[in-house]
Amino acid sequence: MAIQLGDVAPNFTAPTTQGEITFHDWKADSWAVFFSHPKDYTPVCTTELGYTAKLKEEFDKRNVKAIVLSVDTVDDHNGWSADIEETQGTAVNFPIIGDPDRTVANLYGMIHPNADNTMTVRSVFIVDPANKVRLTLTYPASTGRNFNEILRVIDSLQLTDGYKVATPVNWEHGDDVIVSPALSNDEASELFDGDVTVVKPYLRTTKQPNL
Repeated sequence: MAIQLGDVAPNFTAPTTQGEITFHDWKADSWAVFFSHPKDYTPVCTTELGYTAKLKEEFDKRNVKAIVLSVDTVDDHNGWSADIEETQGTAVNFPIIGDPDRTVANLYGMIHPNADNTMTVRSVFIVDPANKVRLTLTYPASTGRNFNEILRVIDSLQLTDGYKVATPVNWEHGDDVIVSPALSNDEASELFDGDVTVVKPYLRTTKQPNL
């Protein structure tokens, strides 16, 4: 069965470029972004891993750990990491899981036989501190991911976990947000200091509350 939103992210123990890890213990009380990559020494993956490394400060600000899987060995990953640092200008600063027997890839449904019988698709799983899956994305092997979107979603999830709001289309950090329909007008006005715009009874906006 495919992993669905709200499911507990499957736990696993696996070798990585930073030693053996058990996923839930490794991520502890952090958020995690778990990516899969089709194969080592491939061009799109090389650019993605380099960019992930460059995002470390952004991930740290959000209490996020990055972890990557490719269905090759840790030895292969170590050699590839040197290429990534050389070509992308940043050393790999997160673990890359060695999964040559595809145990973890199959656990997470990362191999789609109609796309390729052996290589993983470009899956993304965002996992919260309670180990719940909060977002899944699947890209074809030929298309690099948009990491600005991944950061945007993390910002939205963390904001909406803490406040009774939702984020509208194309929302970016700092934009107005939508007031939860579960709040009455009086409750919303009290909660957001009277700063509520009623567009329709079911569509009310306010300033982002955590700024």
